[in-house]
Amino acid sequence: MAFDFEKGEVLLIDKPEEWTSFDVVNFLRSFIRKIYSIKKLKVGHAGTLDPLATGLLIICTGKKTKEIDFYQGLEKVYVGTMTLGATTPSYDKETEIDARYDTSHITEKLLKETLPKFTGTIEQMPPAYSAIKIKGERAYELARKKESPNLKKRSVVIHDFQLLTTQLPDIDFYVKCSKGTYIRSLVYDFGKALDSGAYLSKLRRTQIGDFKVSDAYTLDQLKELLLKETSR
Repeated sequence: MAFDFEKGEVLLIDKPEEWTSFDVVNFLRSFIRKIYSIKKLKVGHAGTLDPLATGLLIICTGKKTKEIDFYQGLEKVYVGTMTLGATTPSYDKETEIDARYDTSHITEKLLKETLPKFTGTIEQMPPAYSAIKIKGERAYELARKKESPNLKKRSVVIHDFQLLTTQLPDIDFYVKCSKGTYIRSLVYDFGKALDSGAYLSKLRRTQIGDFKVSDAYTLDQLKELLLKETSR
């Protein structure tokens, strides 16, 4: 398999936990430039994954970076785990629990009755700990300085939201949604709708449009493939 990164490639990457999407972009740009002796190379990703999330990241290089908006606009599929009975400022495990809530009233019936409120077009507030830029500064940078980012609600579409398990406090779920959806906000709002609290404890993106994580390279796999190609 021959790659032409300057002309343009679309790479499917299985992002590891604790890497930011920009970490992946920067690593690949540096690695590809080094082993292919390329002076300058455009590399970008089509849809941010939080550091604690894993799964499918679409990386575009060279002239293919012009197609990033197309890939960003595709529907996304996630599987994850929410933990009921508590919240965190970041809506996930990045920050410590800031409040605890009763869950004794939450039944399987209540869970199933609440789900339809979160399908179709919904309004959601992005998390304060997000990569949204506000006057040139990331929202999470402001939040870490204990400042309140001025964020606005946005309309997103939840095509499918299913609970795969209902054993409290950890509930596994499946979501198919439009671009711009914050799964952390979805989980947080779902907890509030249950008259309790919830935070995201695990997330994996399994699909973007027709692209599947099962067809993606890990970073180690891609490194090995590229090293073999350049050593021929």
